[in-house]
Amino acid sequence: MNNTISTPSISSSAMLTELTISQWAARKLDKTASRDIAAKNYAQEGIANVNKKLLDCEQLKAIQKIAGATRNTHYSMTMPWSDSGLRLLTTKNYFSHQKEMTGMTQEFMRLVDSFLYDYEWEINKTQAKLGMMFDRSEYPTAEQIRGKFRIGLSYMPLPDVGDFRIDVGNEANEQLRSHYETYYEEKLTESMNDLWVRLQKVCKNMSERLNYKDHERSGTKTFSNTIVSNVLDVVDLLKTCNVTNDPEMDRIARKLENNLHMVEPQDLRDDQKLREVTKKNVDEVLSSLPSLDI
Repeated sequence: MNNTISTPSISSSAMLTELTISQWAARKLDKTASRDIAAKNYAQEGIANVNKKLLDCEQLKAIQKIAGATRNTHYSMTMPWSDSGLRLLTTKNYFSHQKEMTGMTQEFMRLVDSFLYDYEWEINKTQAKLGMMFDRSEYPTAEQIRGKFRIGLSYMPLPDVGDFRIDVGNEANEQLRSHYETYYEEKLTESMNDLWVRLQKVCKNMSERLNYKDHERSGTKTFSNTIVSNVLDVVDLLKTCNVTNDPEMDRIARKLENNLHMVEPQDLRDDQKLREVTKKNVDEVLSSLPSLDI
């Protein structure tokens, strides 16, 4: 991907955010069963591991589901910044992001409370499932379990290249500033390219789904009711996350919004001409996107 951009000062229009989610896995290595499996198959001890589910209940699955949804929502509203898990969040999206994360965190903790309320009962139910593999000592107390479920969200300012200061002498300071400027530019480019990648994905899917005529309709040429909203959701991101004020990003966002804001999925199914026109508009956007090595 070779799509460099000039490095603007975006410290006032964006921030960094980090989401951490921890959960109790409810799995345990059964050393005895692992040794038995190896022995029965005349294999070396340690060559096979038997991991057992300490619990298999709907409440735990619900917690895992909301945790995944929270992570996906966080990713959808932010852009990548560093390998450490930091993401770039625009100030325009801050309040929406905080509202979404707060609601999902509250639901996460509500489900944890519900799970812990039934915790002892679920252990008793699991004993019958595990048979001789059941070991009560492997189950933490409810309070210990509570501490294993957590969602942490932090916001922090984005350092500006011009604010990079450290007391190491002028020559070293300039070298460090140069390194950080390069890092800053690369990460900003990656973040903006992430928006293009998301747009390309949803537009490509839409183009492929619309590529049929009425008499050719088959199971492989159907589409869901989110075919339009998926694109418009990314368009909203282009509008709120364009921290570099890229005019091309602004132009494409406006073009897609103008072409799709009155289009309904059922109309696309019923009207071949509308499908053709919509596909043509989407294909024009696809052909004008920056070159992306994906």
